Amino acid sequence: MRFPNVAVLLSAVTAVSSTPVSDSGAQKRATSQIAQGEPIDGTGKGAPILGGTNHQLDLQNPDNLGAQSTDNGLVPNLKWSFSDSRTRIFNGGWTREQIVSDIPASTDIAGAQQHLKKGASRELHWHRVAEWGYLYSGSVLLSAVDEHGNYQVDKLEVGDIWYFPKGAAHTALRMRTNICSSLNGTVSTTNITGPESGLYGNSSYVFHHSQKEVIPVPGGGGNLSIIDSRNFPIAKTIAAAVISLEPGGLRELHWHPNAQEWLYFHKRHQVIPVPGGGGNLSIIDSRNFPIAKTIAAAVISLEPGGLRELHWHPNAQEWLYFHKGQAQATIFIGGANARTFDFTAGDTAVFPDNSGHYIENTGTENLVWIEIYKSDRVADISLTQWLALTPADIVANTLKLPISVVQQLKKEKQLLIKGS
Repeated sequence: MRFPNVAVLLSAVTAVSSTPVSDSGAQKRATSQIAQGEPIDGTGKGAPILGGTNHQLDLQNPDNLGAQSTDNGLVPNLKWSFSDSRTRIFNGGWTREQIVSDIPASTDIAGAQQHLKKGASRELHWHRVAEWGYLYSGSVLLSAVDEHGNYQVDKLEVGDIWYFPKGAAHTALRMRTNICSSLNGTVSTTNITGPESGLYGNSSYVFHHSQKEVIPVPGGGGNLSIIDSRNFPIAKTIAAAVISLEPGGLRELHWHPNAQEWLYFHKRHQVIPVPGGGGNLSIIDSRNFPIAKTIAAAVISLEPGGLRELHWHPNAQEWLYFHKGQAQATIFIGGANARTFDFTAGDTAVFPDNSGHYIENTGTENLVWIEIYKSDRVADISLTQWLALTPADIVANTLKLPISVVQQLKKEKQLLIKGS
């Protein structure tokens, strides 16, 4: 058969159209079946899924079944779950990534979840891109050194953030009894596909692939033949080492007096009062974290039923990681193209540069997510504020609304709107 795909499609259409419609079947199609995982919207549109399908995924993504009649046109997939990523397991923990091959539209940021056991350390390494990290469980000791020999060693707790410019050498060590969990984001470029793809080098590879004569040893000038695989074993994988630490075995926390602050401690900074009364928002960018020149971020908590108002970002793509709760978001990419996605904990997403969007908490608990931008600052333009600050008669004539309605629009941003 020359056109098997067309033939299969036509046969499926024939099977559906030729199926007798019983009174009960017609009644079901008059009632929305989307909540039950069937693409039937209750207006007479749609039909049952007769072929193979992943029913659990259908239930988790009702908007993919046509729940929103306002969706239109062609919008590419903008969602990826960390649960769909391959998990790499090591002696010291595990890591899994979302890279550009998972969401081709995510050209600015790639992300990873990393977990370390007690006493486990992240391999000494550096990146050819900047790294931004958020600690959401446990505590960790971070160490970093820059090209001037400035260094910093300090402890991070839940909610703390780090930023390492590209090339800064660093590592992480898990400190307490439970696992340490973090979200890592790296700035992507056209030839970088993810956090580990941006890993330019680490100490193990340097030792393994350098001639012995050039490897430094204490004292210098001595016989370097002692460095070989028999008496100088070196890990060849990241997050592989589990080291034994006795109480007091760590050097005290310290930093060079000229070092820039690579760490952001959330307890030292006040949460910004958020207009709209629907939750809390913390912005971390170069205005309050000066070293973060290429990655800006916001950590947001939205109450059940709350809405992150319709807006867009004039300066960058938005990369998102949903940490807790359930959400719905519609993205408008221009040309009357719009698509709605459903999100749950562990999902990531990217909203294209200057695409209009909102986020709604559709669950029963606070929705917590992190936004990351390849920029020095977080910036957004509110749709409602724009309309409110535009002459009312122009808005009314354009949108065919009563001028009295336009005049009631709020002139201040309502970032997180409280649910009704």
